[in-house]
Amino acid sequence: MPVTWMNRPPTPVSRLATLALRLTGWTPVLAPPPGPKFVAAVAPHTSNADFWPGIAWRWATRTPAHWVAKRELFRPPLGWLLRAWGGLPVDRRRTGGNFVDGVVEVIRREAEIMVAVAPEGTRSRTEGWKTGFYYMALKAGVPIGVTVLDWGRKRVGVVAYVTPTGDIDADFRQMAALLEGVRGHTPANMGPVVPLSRETPSVTQP
Repeated sequence: MPVTWMNRPPTPVSRLATLALRLTGWTPVLAPPPGPKFVAAVAPHTSNADFWPGIAWRWATRTPAHWVAKRELFRPPLGWLLRAWGGLPVDRRRTGGNFVDGVVEVIRREAEIMVAVAPEGTRSRTEGWKTGFYYMALKAGVPIGVTVLDWGRKRVGVVAYVTPTGDIDADFRQMAALLEGVRGHTPANMGPVVPLSRETPSVTQP
């Protein structure tokens, strides 16, 4: 039985994507979402090769998965391709140049959305995660979907959800525990699941 978003019926495209994943040894996973919106922390992201199981998972599960970038990147003709791959433009001018607040505005605007963020911010090794994704979820009042690209066990997708509390260290410990044993495509590029910075944002619930 295909794993799909909110038990949506599979389509020919989703069946084909599921078949492609399984034929290449991958298992798509999608823990039942607690609601129609969340921020996905996608990890570990250690190689360009992560793109293909990730985009196949999106098609297979019919999940409203999107990634965000500044609106200037979405000019045609490239913008058409970026949108087809799940890109959403963020107009930072509407939020005083603050990218996190711009994404929060997008989350509040959409009826359902999964905002996918690679918190390492690079395919190279880092000593922690950037925290923008955390504050997007905290400010928007939505959970964080811990989303794995596990090349060791060939699993891709959302394994669990963490509700951000504002205690960033405690919340990161939860995410680290959920990622224990997960192996990236290039293990040498994997870093610890700890926050690189801490903020004290003004949180306005939706």
